[in-house]
Amino acid sequence: MSDSVFGKYAEYYNLLYKDKDYAAEAGFIHALIQKFNPGAKTVLSLGCGTGSHDFELAKLGYEVTGVDLSDEMLTVANSRILSSDSIIPQPVFHKGDIRNVRLGKTFDVVISLFHVVSYQTTNDDLQAAINTVQEHLITDGLFVFDCWYGPGVLTDPPVVRVKRCEDENISFVRIAEPNIWPNENLVDVNYQILITDKLTGKVEEVKETHCMRYLFVPEVTQLLKGTELTMTAVYEWMADRRPNLSTWGACFVVKR
Repeated sequence: MSDSVFGKYAEYYNLLYKDKDYAAEAGFIHALIQKFNPGAKTVLSLGCGTGSHDFELAKLGYEVTGVDLSDEMLTVANSRILSSDSIIPQPVFHKGDIRNVRLGKTFDVVISLFHVVSYQTTNDDLQAAINTVQEHLITDGLFVFDCWYGPGVLTDPPVVRVKRCEDENISFVRIAEPNIWPNENLVDVNYQILITDKLTGKVEEVKETHCMRYLFVPEVTQLLKGTELTMTAVYEWMADRRPNLSTWGACFVVKR
């Protein structure tokens, strides 16, 4: 995945997901950490975006380091540090590709949230990301990631969706048209984004395609072979149950 995919998208990212409950999602991750690696303090967030999960995890007492490939996303993340008056230690952000970044240090927990792993669309990309996790994870450390879940995607294929949102300056319409490639385990999500400046009435159009890989439990197990990582549990995202045919988002818990 190139950082250009999130070029214009990054400008409107936080508005687009303003209703996403990052605090609840961080709480879900916190509960998994406490269950499988209690006492963990340091967290590496791969594909951190604008840092929304990372700031919430920092509030829960973790020392968080975020990595993202997009300059635009990192600019937003760092601006949130500058505008914060919190006495809680803030996350630290670095630019890097999750397939090859090396920070020269290890962490108690590595996370990769909001389907970042699904953006690794080839086997080589996935393996490279797993190698990055292993390089940065302590012995007995925990890797937690979510992704598109294959059985759910194939049972309930993606359809055209429209999302509208606005703030005091702009109104925003996003149309998502999917193409599914079942032999490659991929979905191309073609976005048409229309942004209207409320003051001038000017309309800007942005078109982007996000290619997503959906994953299966045996596939992830196979990818972990030959590493020091072992699958420990699989959950439906934000739920204390195993994924099933109606599950689109799965959460994998892996230990080193």
